Amino acid sequence: MIKYWPNKQGINLNNCVVDLFLSIENKLIYNLCNKTNTYLYIDILSNTSKNKLFYIILNEFRQLILDLIELNLDPEDLVSLKKHTTQTLISKVLTNFMLTINNEKKAYLINNKLKENVFTDHLLIYLIFGSSNIDKNLFLFDPMYTPYKHVQILFENFIIYISNITIYNLINNFISSEELSKVLNNKQICHKSYISYRSIIFFLNNLRWQNLLFKYIYKPKNIYNERYKILLISKNGIIGKKIYIHQVGELIKLNKLKILILFWLEIKDITIPKVEKFLVQIVKYIIYISINLFSNIIIIIIRLIIFYLNQ
Repeated sequence: MIKYWPNKQGINLNNCVVDLFLSIENKLIYNLCNKTNTYLYIDILSNTSKNKLFYIILNEFRQLILDLIELNLDPEDLVSLKKHTTQTLISKVLTNFMLTINNEKKAYLINNKLKENVFTDHLLIYLIFGSSNIDKNLFLFDPMYTPYKHVQILFENFIIYISNITIYNLINNFISSEELSKVLNNKQICHKSYISYRSIIFFLNNLRWQNLLFKYIYKPKNIYNERYKILLISKNGIIGKKIYIHQVGELIKLNKLKILILFWLEIKDITIPKVEKFLVQIVKYIIYISINLFSNIIIIIIRLIIFYLNQ
């Protein structure tokens, strides 16, 4: 039986929100290693440090939801405050995370332009107002019958997104990679794969390259295909899944370079399979002709040998 998310405010919605937080907390006993095919900024942390970070995010996000409810906002106001809300959450999480490491409370510069989470405003609406305030054309189902599992995966994805962008900001607040390496290792929060200065440099370079590819290739492609990758916590670690979301408006906002890249990718997807098919046929013909030619040469040689033996 499918469990649906509440479509309006009330005790039922409050209970479902509490259940969501508890379900994520229960999953934190799992191994939080990265099982996706992409790099994450939290990969640099040990499993214990990731666990601490996730608990801090859950606590701060829980408090944020309560604060937003007290403000008595309407859905439009909530969406307009999304950027400020996310930035405030990241700032608090980063400050508290560093406080657990070195008992030093200080201000950090926050930049949440790494990767925008397209589901943030929808998640906040689900948690505060219920599913009835979601655009009916956004997902593949009627908002009034939103599966509970759908909100749960958006919630998990958001928690992982905040953890990732928090560590991104942590890294950017250090003057050099050498200083970062020293702090991570001295505080014993670093994953064993990145204990050396060279490994951290390699890790950060891969992330920069990955972010560049995402910005100019994968993000436009995601918008065009209306498929977005989300991250979930499984028993085996953090995994990636694809989810549908309708965003024609975002396609219009793409600049000329991204549209050109998107056009090239589309042409490539159309032409390459046909070219491959043509080349396969050519290779088959070449192999067939070569085998026949070789067979005929062998037959001729055998006949010549027999002829000379009979002389």
